[in-house]
Amino acid sequence: MPSQVAGQHLGLRAVEVISGAGVFESAGGKPQYMEQLKTGDLSFGTYSLPAGTKDAQSPHTEDEIYFIVSGQATFWTPAHTVPVGPGSAVFVPAHEPHRFTDIAEDLTALVFFGPAEGSRA
Repeated sequence: MPSQVAGQHLGLRAVEVISGAGVFESAGGKPQYMEQLKTGDLSFGTYSLPAGTKDAQSPHTEDEIYFIVSGQATFWTPAHTVPVGPGSAVFVPAHEPHRFTDIAEDLTALVFFGPAEGSRA
C-alpha cells in the first residue's frame, strides 16, 4: 500500500481499494468532506451533508463530478436547478458557482476533481 500523508497517496502505481468511500459521516451535524485519494491528475472524496443543513461551498478551480450515493436534495447553479438522488451524476465545470439546497435526507456524494482539488488554485 502506498504511503499516505494528510490524505495524499504518494507513489500510487497500482490498483487501490479505497475503504470508507461513500459512507455518510457528519461532524456534529455539519457538512463534511473527506478526501480519500489525491494524485497529480485526480482527487476523490466523500461529501456528507446532513438533512436540513446549508452547503456553503465556493466554486472550485478544477472540474468536478458529484455522484449521489444516498439522500435527496436539489442541485443549484446559475443556469440549472435540478433534483438529485441516488444514482444522479452531476458535472460542474471549474469556476461555476454551485451548491446543494433543500437537503431533505442525509446526502452522501462521491466527489471527483480533475485535476486534483487545489492544484489550479
